[in-house]
Amino acid sequence: MRHRLFDNTSRTLIMGVPILWIVLFMLLPYGVLLTYSFWLKKYPLFVPAFQFGNYVTLFTDPQYMQVLLRTLKIAALVSGASLLLAYPFAYFIVFRLQSARWRTVLFMAVIAPLWVSYLLRAYVWKTILGTEGILNTALIGLGIVDAPVDAFLYSQFAMVITLTYIFIPFMVMPIYAALEKIPRNLDEASADLGMSAIQTFFRVTVPLSMPGIVAGFTMTFCLSFGDFIAPFLVGGPDGLMVANVITSQFGSALNWPLGSALAVVMLILVLAIISVSDWIEQSGQVEL
Repeated sequence: MRHRLFDNTSRTLIMGVPILWIVLFMLLPYGVLLTYSFWLKKYPLFVPAFQFGNYVTLFTDPQYMQVLLRTLKIAALVSGASLLLAYPFAYFIVFRLQSARWRTVLFMAVIAPLWVSYLLRAYVWKTILGTEGILNTALIGLGIVDAPVDAFLYSQFAMVITLTYIFIPFMVMPIYAALEKIPRNLDEASADLGMSAIQTFFRVTVPLSMPGIVAGFTMTFCLSFGDFIAPFLVGGPDGLMVANVITSQFGSALNWPLGSALAVVMLILVLAIISVSDWIEQSGQVEL
């Protein structure tokens, strides 16, 4: 009896602490955020209410829809660029690099920037893309341009490059893990069946690595979608994203209801993206 009571108590503590953490630091803040999204702003503060005016404003005011679409566009470009860079790199170190030592070195070279301050990594690209940065200095030195190019910095181009550099480790890691799980004898079996190396890549390697691709794309997209530091440093007015608008609504604008509504919409979009990616991964597993 005492042993059973001890087991029940241990099980309750083991499960209760994580559940309590989720309730206090996830569900409760989300509930407060959802509640505020229905309130009304009345100068100088806001009053409790239950109305959908804040959501109507978000979907009828062109400036908010423009920022939302711009954020989706930048996040998609960052995820696509990260995939194009990460997949060949991961494929090379898994299938083409014979030395286990160099494989570890190259993999750690991608992961190492995560140990450096996020702010520092973003600020590096501000100095590179600036009018007196390395890129403009090199172009002037080579005689390609006569004066510094202003378009490199404070643009969506700068946003995509900076965020790709910051979040590409989150694309490499799941793809690398998925490729490592692929049995090497499948290449030989594919060759015995008369398939070329390109056919084997697209019909065997890519489908089997799809869970890693989906996981990496989802993480990179969601992280880029919610970023607000890089737009402040290198984005400029043309690179303003949803997180920056939310920050301003809770800060200088002091419009918590509208900021909460925008945060709820952002949360719903992220959850929808995660659900779609999970569905794609499960569908791929069923087909395989």
